[in-house]
Amino acid sequence: MTTLICGSLAFDNIMVFPDRFKNHILPEQIHILNVAFLVPELRREYGGCAGNIAYNLMLLGGEPLIMATVGDDAPPYLDRLDKLGLPRTHVRHVAGSFTAQAFITTDLDDNQITAFHPGAMSFSHLNKVEHATTATLGIVAPDGREGMMQHARDFAAAGLPFIFDPGQGLPMFSGDELLAFMKLAEYACFNDYEAKLLCDRTGRSLDQLAGEVKALIVTKGGEGSEIRVNGERFDIPCVEADAVVDPTGCGDAYRSGLLYGIANGFDWVKTGQLAAVMGAIKIAHRGGQSHQPSREQIAARYQRAFGALPW
Repeated sequence: MTTLICGSLAFDNIMVFPDRFKNHILPEQIHILNVAFLVPELRREYGGCAGNIAYNLMLLGGEPLIMATVGDDAPPYLDRLDKLGLPRTHVRHVAGSFTAQAFITTDLDDNQITAFHPGAMSFSHLNKVEHATTATLGIVAPDGREGMMQHARDFAAAGLPFIFDPGQGLPMFSGDELLAFMKLAEYACFNDYEAKLLCDRTGRSLDQLAGEVKALIVTKGGEGSEIRVNGERFDIPCVEADAVVDPTGCGDAYRSGLLYGIANGFDWVKTGQLAAVMGAIKIAHRGGQSHQPSREQIAARYQRAFGALPW
């Protein structure tokens, strides 16, 4: 079953400031802030929600198909997709633009200052879901505002079930727009902060919003996740990680488990458990795509956590 993943491909430029921001920012001078941080450690990671979700779904043995936009600086990322065997049939090059990228500076207290340039992502609406004729399932992940709205409408018009996953893009939408997404989607997924913002903007409770979709999933970090289906709530425990190294991309890894479970007809408990396992595997590695477990190792990790095999 081919899963169409609509979202961003991005470069994450991650810098480590070997001090504390608070030692270099004068509170009484915040109105004329002018600071520079020397960052001797810099790494560039392949990221973006579509790239991360597709990578993890590939590890599970799924059939991901990326729909995204990239800029003139994309060749290294495109070469990586080719080496991984991830099709880029629906990855559009937008000439004269940069690929979306984040510039993240972290201090010794794990405080972060982030700047994000959307670049080619702003043209994601040029891609059409109908062109992905083999897709049977999809996800609308964080992307350009117009593109997310267009792709949700496209999925609904084509009769293709999809997960609405606005992530950090949720603040771009009004309450009415978020309700429109929920009515178009079969499934919806948020972290706990996004879920609170969703309720605030729509004026509805999570239980009420769950009535708009077949399943509403809320992730809660170290407290696990919950899945609301047909008036029931399934609480999925967090899977203990071998190490806690970097949370970047953990949500995307979790969503790959959801997509795999839905595509293969798993019940919601098993689907949530597999998603939790994928998040635990990812958090033990830096970046969104540096972990490389085999499918057998994923199955063994699931068995260790839940006493059964996922497939």
